[in-house]
Amino acid sequence: MSQNRDAPAYQGNVARETARVQSDEQLRSEAGRPLEVHRQFVTYRVDELHPHPSYVRHHLTVPASKLSALAERGDLAFQEPLVITRERTILDGYARWELARLQGRVTLPCIEYELTEADALRWLLQRHRRSKGLNDFIRVLLALELEPLLKEKAQSNQRAGGQNKGSSKLTEAERLDVRSEIAAAAGVSVGNVSKVKQLTVTAHSELLQALRRGEIRIHRAWRWSKASPEKQREALRLYQSERGVKKTIRTLVSRHRSRSSPTVPDLSSLTVADLGRLVRRLSAIESSKLGAVSVAVIRAPGRTVFLTEELVRALGSQEELPLTCATNNR
Repeated sequence: MSQNRDAPAYQGNVARETARVQSDEQLRSEAGRPLEVHRQFVTYRVDELHPHPSYVRHHLTVPASKLSALAERGDLAFQEPLVITRERTILDGYARWELARLQGRVTLPCIEYELTEADALRWLLQRHRRSKGLNDFIRVLLALELEPLLKEKAQSNQRAGGQNKGSSKLTEAERLDVRSEIAAAAGVSVGNVSKVKQLTVTAHSELLQALRRGEIRIHRAWRWSKASPEKQREALRLYQSERGVKKTIRTLVSRHRSRSSPTVPDLSSLTVADLGRLVRRLSAIESSKLGAVSVAVIRAPGRTVFLTEELVRALGSQEELPLTCATNNR
């Protein structure tokens, strides 16, 4: 570790980071009082820094797209200091740290704060509340790690108040207060905290992965999780298919012309008779060769049939159909 307070560029970035810290909502300690923190500006070796334990436990990573965008900035990407604890736990600047490791950089500028692990987690949640990498579901998962500490505090308050001495059970009001604190730390509603807790028990693994990626919202997944695991998977796949089709529709509408391609025929101008021949073509293929075909109903105007490229290719020769060979420009 070394001090690095003389470089004007570094001082300017420190000043901006300090202003950003001061403009954040005031972080509060476990006791509810404003958190007093002591900071210093330092430089650490990259290999001395490490993620927060909760970040590691939940297998969080920086999206490749974010790393690529950051890499395009060159040395400018590393001018702003990382925010870390005295134990060298990273609170803000995961993308810069990952990129530095990939590029073999030796040191990084940092602002170091004296925080407990729990307060460090609160800070991390606060700073990444609007980050694309930490959606509502992930933030609730992280905030739930504060639950044992919050319960212990509530029980301590019980004993201090002379109520339920020796009891390890919380009243309904106290349980609600714990959920409220978790919700506040994650920046979500109390209802979403309860739903995420249920999802971790009842949701299929594919549903949980979709939540982590931000493909579906907590409430939708919670409704699906009431069904059997197979029904959950089916609902997710239909939803993903609909989203894919809608994205394709938007792409097609935004284009005026498509480029030619010898691989996928253009089915956009079939007559009813052509459609009948296409259906007969589908029914003539052996099911063992075609495999399972998913059918999804979407809300779209008119009478339209959508086929995936994979299904069109599975039809083989299209000699019976008067089609021109063209594909969508993707």
